Amino acid sequence: MSRSAHPAGPRHADVLPEGHYSAPPSDLNVLDPKVWAQTVGRDEDGVVTVGGIDVKTLAEEYGTPAYVLDESDFRARARAWRSAFGDDADVFYAGKAFLSRAVVRWLHEEGLNLDVCSGGELATALSAGMPAERIAFHGNNKSSEEIHRAVSAGVGRIVLDSFQEIVRVAHIAQSLGKRQRVQIRITVGVEAHTHEFIATAHEDQKFGIPLAGGVAAEAVRRALKLDGIELIGIHSHIGSQIFDMSGFEVAAHRVVGLLKDVRDEHGVELPEIDLGGGLGIAYTSDDDPREPHEIAKALTEIVTRECEAARLRTPRISVEPGRAIVGPTAFTLYEVGTIKPLDGLRTYVSVDGGMSDNIRTALYDAEYSVALVSRTSDAAPMLVRVVGKHCESGDIVVKDAFLPSDLAPGDLIAVPATGAYCRSMASNYNHVLRPPVVAVADGESRVIVRRETEDDLLRLDVG
Repeated sequence: MSRSAHPAGPRHADVLPEGHYSAPPSDLNVLDPKVWAQTVGRDEDGVVTVGGIDVKTLAEEYGTPAYVLDESDFRARARAWRSAFGDDADVFYAGKAFLSRAVVRWLHEEGLNLDVCSGGELATALSAGMPAERIAFHGNNKSSEEIHRAVSAGVGRIVLDSFQEIVRVAHIAQSLGKRQRVQIRITVGVEAHTHEFIATAHEDQKFGIPLAGGVAAEAVRRALKLDGIELIGIHSHIGSQIFDMSGFEVAAHRVVGLLKDVRDEHGVELPEIDLGGGLGIAYTSDDDPREPHEIAKALTEIVTRECEAARLRTPRISVEPGRAIVGPTAFTLYEVGTIKPLDGLRTYVSVDGGMSDNIRTALYDAEYSVALVSRTSDAAPMLVRVVGKHCESGDIVVKDAFLPSDLAPGDLIAVPATGAYCRSMASNYNHVLRPPVVAVADGESRVIVRRETEDDLLRLDVG
């Protein structure tokens, strides 16, 4: 494999266009542990390894692109969240981040519960043996069929998202001779410091029932009157990729205020409060996420303080980390193809994947890191934009980063922190096949979600 610089020459770090990016690191071969899975490192030849296996071996066996997931890291993070909150709280892994039957089994074994938001996620959970009573069913527009299946299976809670759903769940549960445990999701009017499309607690959006104007209080009144449901608590979720705990403090204050109003009006102290998820992870070295024990301590203190002020018993707290568990555990492994230097701008590095395996950059303007992983290099850094193979100018994986100026076609590069919302949001745009998910642990690897084939695509095309 050639290691020479590409013909048109590199874009070196000493001549850079204006842009929103950090200065190049002093050593491009160093992997920041904040953004890489716990077992990632380099071997004596400079090749990146994970779980005791080098990426060249993984690429040869499974092809590229591929999502490579560190199972030991996943389990460790799940245990950390479980331990941080202890036996007096519940941790529900948010399945929307990434879900497979292997992941369900890991969660079950590590003592976590599971939050699902579709019939497909529910089917995956049940097929992998997650006890139904440890499943929460979410979503803003659950179908009658989905509700019927969830109630029939005996899920531990259904999160109600509208007035229509209050009646629908109660009717279906009653028709099945059951009394379904439910929470009501409210929007508390908190403006989380996150992207508009993933902020979920302001009033002008599709999720939840507004606290403002007494709307949520009316939802509680109706729920308490229906025989088919048992209202056990209030749910709040303020957004995603959040680092600042102040939003949770305001949300908890307003949720506890509703609990107090419910107590005063109905003589009922609801026993549970769910503060959702949304805790951020490090996608780049500039991100500074909190550890699970810090988050648990802060949220517990916030809720306890608010309840003491309202003279309420402290309810059982639930949280829903998804990204915070699976996000850092995986990276996407790509092979470099075309390299195009643009004089005075940057170098475009095309890989064999793109927006079909990671839509987040195009959708949310998300930022990622990238590294050369098949070798080390002492070449000067060049400013690059990592792009995909799709017929779309917005097909960008990493907007601005630095790679060695001797990067060549055939090199392997990897984008860390792609465990969450990459495979789960993947598509077949341009009829590109979705990559596999390869789990690694203790020197062994296995496919937990196989690579799609052309037969898979054609099987659905009945024309």
